[in-house]
Amino acid sequence: MVTWIRAAALGVALVATAFISTGNATSLGDDGLHKEDWFSLTFRDVAEDIEAAREEGKRLALVFEQRGCIYCKRMHEELLTDPEVTDFIKAHFKLVQHNMSGDEEVTDLDGDVLTEKTAARKWGYVFTPTLVFMPEEVPEGMSVRKAAVATMPDAFGKWTFLNMFRWVQEKGYEGDEHFQKYHARIIRELRDAGRLKGE
Repeated sequence: MVTWIRAAALGVALVATAFISTGNATSLGDDGLHKEDWFSLTFRDVAEDIEAAREEGKRLALVFEQRGCIYCKRMHEELLTDPEVTDFIKAHFKLVQHNMSGDEEVTDLDGDVLTEKTAARKWGYVFTPTLVFMPEEVPEGMSVRKAAVATMPDAFGKWTFLNMFRWVQEKGYEGDEHFQKYHARIIRELRDAGRLKGE
């Protein structure tokens, strides 16, 4: 009887463990990119997306990814599963995913109609993931690359990643505190508050 109860308990534990381990798994789309159900699906007209984000009281950020990118996988599985990170991004940003090798149509701010892959080449993005933060208002006659207020290649760790979103949301790029100084200040504050023990 005791053996049967232990076996049943073990079976329940194994099922629960399997459920938990797959519950955080990121789904892959047909294009091989990791997907988040809260990413914005748009026509990839960057000017329209800036306006749509502003109407929602948010900022537009573009994220370039590619099939098989281990850093993209890490971003989705380690950073975008952290509620502190995702809650902040969802509250303040409209995030639109682009495929570095994709053929979907993209309209640049200067009116050029491109594909995702030719847009990546035009804008000089060669690493994935690359996050591109756009201004609050649509600039005239500029490409995305020139108009971007900040660009972040790679996923980095939680605090660098999250602090870049915070710095942009706080318009740090308009002030005298460069991102690296901002980030160092926030890290000191986190350490003083006891949130970085063991790091």
